[in-house]
Amino acid sequence: MCRWLAYSGTPILLDTILYRPAHSLIDQSLHARLGVETTNGDGFGVGWYTPDPTPDTPAIVRDTGPAWSNRNLREIADHVRSPLFFAHIRASTGTAVQQTNCHPFRHGRWMWMHNGAITDFNRMRRDLALAVDPALFPHVEGSTDSEMMFYLALTYGLEQDPPGAVERMTGLVERTGHRHDVEFPLQMTVAVTDGQRLWAFRYSSQGASRSLYYSTRVETLRALHPDAAFLRDISDETRLVVSEPLGDLPGAWNEVPESSYGIVQQGADELLPFAPQAV
Repeated sequence: MCRWLAYSGTPILLDTILYRPAHSLIDQSLHARLGVETTNGDGFGVGWYTPDPTPDTPAIVRDTGPAWSNRNLREIADHVRSPLFFAHIRASTGTAVQQTNCHPFRHGRWMWMHNGAITDFNRMRRDLALAVDPALFPHVEGSTDSEMMFYLALTYGLEQDPPGAVERMTGLVERTGHRHDVEFPLQMTVAVTDGQRLWAFRYSSQGASRSLYYSTRVETLRALHPDAAFLRDISDETRLVVSEPLGDLPGAWNEVPESSYGIVQQGADELLPFAPQAV
């Protein structure tokens, strides 16, 4: 499987989140605590939006090597400042270790990343590929189940209705899997963003999803930890969603409930139930 994080809030250097925490994503690439694999060394990717609203498409940097030793990632993290970014470290579930299979994936202003798997994806790949909108299919570059899920969600209206599109994508994957005698077709934690809002989903066909956490509201953390300098420098709107906590600060992390999704946005965030939809 994989590990990932999504950040939204005060523009910060990527280094602040990627490298500095005690159990940062870079540390997790070697020493994951809650993933299926301890080591996630089959590639990495970072995608970010600039504080300047133009261009409105995110920048993406991906590589097939491990994140822990990549000098280019270290260089980017020390110099890029962003209000919204994704970072992902990959442990392949069977598809090739190649740049086009590294997350996050991008289409227009949208980014997508995934931890989990479509069970027996090779048996379902043709059926799922044929369900992708023909106008979108030429944009599929790699061979992963994760990218296929992204383009299926785009096919089912991601740009107009992200939760509904992901529910419809999930429904198709499960129906296709059952047709191929796969009992539990899907395991996923997914993050998707349009550069303004962030959606994070936790779901599995078996009801035993991979780990996912969101950060406690900043004003609450300031009250709990008045001496934490980092908390004084970020806005109340700042949020993190992570595969596993980045440190052991008491009260900082909350588990995303099974079969649910959250929306990080200006004003009140939302946490809502998630269920596949028939298509």
